Amino acid sequence: MTIEPTSQFLEAAERIGIAFDAGDVGALGKYLELLFAANETMNLTAVRDVEQAWMRHILDSLTLLPLLADLPERGRVIDIGSGGGLPGIPLAITMPHLSFTLLEATGKKAVFLRGVADQMNLKNVSVLNQRAEIAAHDRGMKKATGRFGGHRETYDAVVARAVGRLHTLAEITVPFAKPTRGEEPGGIVLLIKGAQADAELAEAQGALHALKAVHTGTIETPTGRIVMLAKGAATPKLYPRHDGEPKRSPLAARKPDVKPDVKPDSKPELKSGVKLDPARGDA
Repeated sequence: MTIEPTSQFLEAAERIGIAFDAGDVGALGKYLELLFAANETMNLTAVRDVEQAWMRHILDSLTLLPLLADLPERGRVIDIGSGGGLPGIPLAITMPHLSFTLLEATGKKAVFLRGVADQMNLKNVSVLNQRAEIAAHDRGMKKATGRFGGHRETYDAVVARAVGRLHTLAEITVPFAKPTRGEEPGGIVLLIKGAQADAELAEAQGALHALKAVHTGTIETPTGRIVMLAKGAATPKLYPRHDGEPKRSPLAARKPDVKPDVKPDSKPELKSGVKLDPARGDA
């Protein structure tokens, strides 16, 4: 039986300008049902209360909607360390015009994600069972017209939630984003963080400098904060380093005189699009 949304969730979603299409809310409830059922036999989430799940999992994931609203039709988004499918699956349900890759290193979790995509007929979802440190070096096949396939610097947006501290997370997310080429904008990196976002950002300045990434803003949401990164140039070939090294030995602060461009009061401008209703308010 599909898990019904709570009034708290529906009211909170309306306050931040989310307008659901027919069937979206039911599909989100179905996903929670599958998540809770699988959680009986594997560790996918510590949240077991339905009301908390709607807020802490679904709403938290959907706070990214305004920031993804301007991506082109069939734009590519990758969810790093997807785990139980957050934020990737709620986003794929509500943004069917985009293509989502769920990157998950743990085999059992990747099997669960494929099962969810199949059972829910999410044609815009693919699952990649691989470590980010390996996938981020996959440049695809070289052909006469350029490279085909691959994952390095091919995504319009990179998202992650509850994966690690920013100085580690940046190294395994930024390389997936497209670099800026001429007048063509590069990919964006959107990281859902908590109350320590500013401290993590200050700690990560050396990593961002090494990765050719810049902090463009921090968005307050009803469930946390979203750190936004932009990519001004191609990521140096060295990064990410070997499996586990970004976590074991985070990139050191190489430019301690650079202060983080923290904008805690910034708010996303809600754009007209499939899921957003600017008249309902902002984030």
